[in-house]
Amino acid sequence: MDKRKLRATVCLIFCCFIAAPAFSQRIVSGTVYDNNNETFAGVAVWLKERNGIATSTDSKGQYTLSLPDDNKEYTLQVSLIGYIQQDRKLRPHQSETADFYLKEKEVDLGTVVITATRTPKLLKNSPIITKVITENEIKKVDATHIGDLLQSELPGVEFSYSMNQQVSLNMQGFGGNSVLFLVDGERVAGETLDNIDYSRLNLDNVERIEIVKGAASSLYGSNAVGGVVNIISKTATEPWTANINSRFAAHNEQRHGGSVSFNTGRFNSITNVQHTSEDGYKMKNEGAYSQLFGNRTWNIKERLQYNVNDQLKLTGRAGYFFRERDSQVTSKDRYRGFSGGLKGDYAFNEKSNMELAYSFDQYDKSEYLMSTENDVRDYSNVQHSIRGLYNYSFDQKNTLTVGGDYMRDYLMSYQFKDNGSYRQYVADVFAQFDWTPVDRFNVITGLRYDYFSENDISRISPKLGLMYKVGNCSLRGSYSAGFRAPTLKEMYMVFDMASVFMIYGNPDLKSETSHNFSVSTEYTNNYYNFSLTGYYNLVDNRITTAWSQELKGMLYTNIDKIDITGIDANASVKYPCGIGARLSYTYTYEHIKKGQPLMSQTRPHAATARIEYGKDWKNYGFNLSLNGRFLSKVTTNEYTSLTSYEETEKVTYPGYMIWKLSLLQNIWKGINVTLAVDNLFNYVPSYYYSNSPYTTGTTFSAGISLDIDKLFKR
Repeated sequence: MDKRKLRATVCLIFCCFIAAPAFSQRIVSGTVYDNNNETFAGVAVWLKERNGIATSTDSKGQYTLSLPDDNKEYTLQVSLIGYIQQDRKLRPHQSETADFYLKEKEVDLGTVVITATRTPKLLKNSPIITKVITENEIKKVDATHIGDLLQSELPGVEFSYSMNQQVSLNMQGFGGNSVLFLVDGERVAGETLDNIDYSRLNLDNVERIEIVKGAASSLYGSNAVGGVVNIISKTATEPWTANINSRFAAHNEQRHGGSVSFNTGRFNSITNVQHTSEDGYKMKNEGAYSQLFGNRTWNIKERLQYNVNDQLKLTGRAGYFFRERDSQVTSKDRYRGFSGGLKGDYAFNEKSNMELAYSFDQYDKSEYLMSTENDVRDYSNVQHSIRGLYNYSFDQKNTLTVGGDYMRDYLMSYQFKDNGSYRQYVADVFAQFDWTPVDRFNVITGLRYDYFSENDISRISPKLGLMYKVGNCSLRGSYSAGFRAPTLKEMYMVFDMASVFMIYGNPDLKSETSHNFSVSTEYTNNYYNFSLTGYYNLVDNRITTAWSQELKGMLYTNIDKIDITGIDANASVKYPCGIGARLSYTYTYEHIKKGQPLMSQTRPHAATARIEYGKDWKNYGFNLSLNGRFLSKVTTNEYTSLTSYEETEKVTYPGYMIWKLSLLQNIWKGINVTLAVDNLFNYVPSYYYSNSPYTTGTTFSAGISLDIDKLFKR
């Protein structure tokens, strides 16, 4: 053999030895799907037994992984936030194909939440207890506005009627003026009779709702004594979407809406329009009210985002709201809302970012006189707000947040003398540190300073939250201080209450203050979630009205301490076969000293429940759910005389239970049909109190939603 052939033979043998390990490697590949047989991109795939051997699915949901060739059985794992992790055993010395079908978790502890900390944080890692209502749960309840949804999902929440059928909130002993409602983190103007106009908060185009119970004044200032409800809007992620929807129910109740969105990479936009209407109707029995007013609403929202570059993102929003009530034969009540804002997010680097925002919100009320066609405006609340927020991450575990707000609050009202107006300036600064010394332990501390110009009030609000994880259990504890400054109405009101008595404001009012303590434990795995929370609220200087002998009328005043204690218990389960259930219970005890001009109407026991079954195929899917809520009776004393706190009589508001059966069907390519039976067991109050459900018995509803873009997708 010549030298050239010899060298070639040696090289060939050498190459074979080098290539031998590669040829002997095992290959596993496959595709990851969801329940609708659509592929998942970005799903993590790895070997349980070998660190560093991992990959993720591509844009088509496919993956390929090379395994060591040894005589060993491996475990292949796939995982995606919000879905149940799946495992599969791989046989020794064999290449194979392994496809996965991921199932959604019922309780998604991988959801990113922002309300409790003002910075993005996984729900399972938040030391402040946060309740999340997802878009999917909103669809199951088939609610039109926030009141319907919260009553169905949260025990201890009750919406009732106050004067002239204005809606009033009670959330475990705290009224509407102590629970702060936000839309994408921004305040809503229009406080009237201690509550905002909840019909402004429609649920079309909502991604999720985050609820934080307990004082949150260290982040949000006044009005967050009892908690925060933050409605998070959807963001356009697809190249384009279009949806139209309608719903019909009893009493000629109608809801029609639609939305259009696009996403070009730099630009994304969502435009949403909704119209609702309902005829007035008579109650079946006697009560505090005998007929409900008919009403109509329009709600238009636009959200536009522009990504200037990888560091800077600008977001603009605008909205218009209109509501009309048939409260009188000769006139109609009209309510209008105008909102807008601009926000800029700038990322300096991976460690730090800044947010600057301007927000505007105006809420007007007027009386439309049908005989003259005059529309007389007699109420206007206008808020201009500027906010700055800066985050710095020392590493992936420890983050410092500092910020400040400035707001100009203007109020013109028929409740002031000569329809007068007042304005107030509010400024604050706050800081928060999120510290994770070890993986299992998280501490969050915060401090805020607020100043109110009109009565020269200032307040410091601290908070401390702790969380420790033990296996599948999370233990949480927190302390937070809350306060509520007196509103312009409470300071300067001069109002004739139906020629019966006068109500006077009090410029010398002190701020309400509270100390909130809570402890909780939570257990979760792929199918189950259990949690138990105990809390104690000490409220001082609560603002209410009391009879003034000197003025011969009602006067806003501060009262002594109120103690509110309670327990929240929740249990939920969701199996891969589609069967799920959830039960939530709340006990609330509100202790008010005898002789105070305030009586508790908080129901001590409340519960909500859901039983459901759902299944998805390629072109059809359904979810059948039975939702119920139970509120216990409450016995309280009511004053029979305005001039004495000694003359009272006992009144018992009866308990009740209402169930709703809903069937959601995905017929084909984005065509969704909803059928529902509300008040399934035909409950009718024997007497309609202000806090009785305004139902006349069992009702039926039907709705359809069409995602036009899905008709064109393969």
